[in-house]
Amino acid sequence: MENKDLDELFGGLNFDIEEPHAGHRDRFFKKLHQVSEEPKGTTQRLWNPMFGIAAGFLLALFLVFEFTSPVQAGNTDLASISPEMKQTQEFYTGLIQKELNTLRTEKTPETEAIIQDAMSQMQKLEKEYAKLREDLSESGKDNRVIHAMISNFQQRIDLLTNVLEQIETIKELKNANHESTII
Repeated sequence: MENKDLDELFGGLNFDIEEPHAGHRDRFFKKLHQVSEEPKGTTQRLWNPMFGIAAGFLLALFLVFEFTSPVQAGNTDLASISPEMKQTQEFYTGLIQKELNTLRTEKTPETEAIIQDAMSQMQKLEKEYAKLREDLSESGKDNRVIHAMISNFQQRIDLLTNVLEQIETIKELKNANHESTII
């Protein structure tokens, strides 16, 4: 159908046949004035400043977090990378702590020099690990740094294991010497 046909079809019809009831205009304006004259709720007036305060507080928190994130990034550790790395770090630190406790219990006058040397080497490895933590935060969690951190843990465990083996050898030699002197 073309526009011409539609015009012919609806041309004779008048859709505007209803008139509003008497006083419609007056009732409409009366309602309009009532709505505009009603005072805004006190709750709305109370919440407007609170929303502003909350927005300011959130902005301040965001800025504080943004400016302190490099400082916190310096504290990046294996645990911050993934849950698996957190487990790895906890495993190694637990094992190192256990070995250190064992080493402390084995301290005797004969083993004191070995233990002191081991502790100084452990301090060097811990300083190296602190540098690796900084490198990790700066490199954006580079796999090479992660591998170096794990390797550092392994070196510490190997060091402690070797020292404990040397202490066991010293104890065996001491016992062997005393056995031969018994009458």
